[in-house]
Amino acid sequence: MAALMRGVMRLFPTERNAFLSTSGDIIVESRRFVRGLRRKPVRVLFPEDDAGKAVKPPPPHPQSGPHAAEQTVPRRGHPDRSDPVNTRTEPAKQLHVTVSKDHVDGLRYERAFPGDKRLSRLVSVARSRTFREHQGKILLEGKRLVCDALEVGARPHTVFFSALDRLRELPLDKLRGAAIVKVKFEDIKIWSDVVAPQGVIAIFARPDPSRLNFSQRGQSVPMSLICDNVRDPGNLGTMLRCAAAAGCRDVLLTKGCVDAWEPKVLRAAMGAHFRLPVHSNLDWEEIGNHFPQPVTVHVADSSHGHHLRRDPEDDGTHKLSKPGDYGWVSSSASRKKTEHAEYDSDSDSDSEDEGLSLPRVETKLYHENWAQSPSALVIGGETHGLSMQAVQLAEKTHGHRLFIPVVPGVDSLNSAMAASIILFEGRRQLVKLQQTTGKKRQAKADRSGSN
Repeated sequence: MAALMRGVMRLFPTERNAFLSTSGDIIVESRRFVRGLRRKPVRVLFPEDDAGKAVKPPPPHPQSGPHAAEQTVPRRGHPDRSDPVNTRTEPAKQLHVTVSKDHVDGLRYERAFPGDKRLSRLVSVARSRTFREHQGKILLEGKRLVCDALEVGARPHTVFFSALDRLRELPLDKLRGAAIVKVKFEDIKIWSDVVAPQGVIAIFARPDPSRLNFSQRGQSVPMSLICDNVRDPGNLGTMLRCAAAAGCRDVLLTKGCVDAWEPKVLRAAMGAHFRLPVHSNLDWEEIGNHFPQPVTVHVADSSHGHHLRRDPEDDGTHKLSKPGDYGWVSSSASRKKTEHAEYDSDSDSDSEDEGLSLPRVETKLYHENWAQSPSALVIGGETHGLSMQAVQLAEKTHGHRLFIPVVPGVDSLNSAMAASIILFEGRRQLVKLQQTTGKKRQAKADRSGSN
């Protein structure tokens, strides 16, 4: 044991000196091992300028590869041999490309980045009637609708387009202040309601009819269209289109009608929303406030006289016994719970209707002289028909029940078709009345001048 300890004591100085010595195979291996443990990263020294300050290397170009930093850092004693012309012109060239892509005819727009949800979010909420009414936004798609809205003074909020040619088709001077966003055509095709999208979708502030500049006010006649509980979007859009074509003064929509700014209504109306004022969601108490002068209210009736009951004790005159005799008139006595209930002639509601005080409205053919003064025509929905308030208003203003005779076996015409026939007949009568009145005034003026 003592011999072993003496061997260890003799070996320790040798190993200690071995780390400090530079000779011998074993010592060299130990020296390399220790240096490997104590090695530090190499510090890069940059050339100094005349003031003795280190010059920082330029940042690597974002388009360069993984060794861009090694290429841009100049070596000690070697000047930078990169092309100074390309270095100076590269930022200017990039700036020119950015300006040309972000502007068109002086109007700035932005590009939708990948995964941008603005188009899908705005389109989905703009299709909701709740959003349109609460947030005051509407959605218009296609060049024609957008141009018609801008022409009358509607205020654009956001415009999405797929190509610069589609954007140039719009009046760019009227898009100032709106957010212009370029998106892919595939995105517009996904969120479009039409089969062949035009590549333009715009979000507008809900227009106020009293603030729009309608161009055909001078060609209108003193006639209004009142839509009562029309729930089919296609029928309502067609009625708006016919009212604009017939030169109606305005269109009034009662509560219970489909929203006039629904996409299906907009497509069926073909821009009629921007040809005449359209007032939506009105109570019957508010209807009279929209007439600039006293008018005679007429109702369209589909019964064409076949449902009128004849009293055997009467002298041959027609007597109305219940609301169903009015064709499209609702028969529900509980107006608060069921605002527009459909009448069923086979039900046991006859006894319930006997106690109702029914309005008395004279019946006339549609081509007879009924539009001899400022008038309004009420059209009811095909399913639920006219409300009792409409018939009461016709009785109050001394209006008529207008019907279109059809061949036996045909129930009635489509509500939009009936509205178009009666509206154009009313326009013909009013224009003829204006011409006759104008001739009388001219003749009276000539007589007074000759005297």
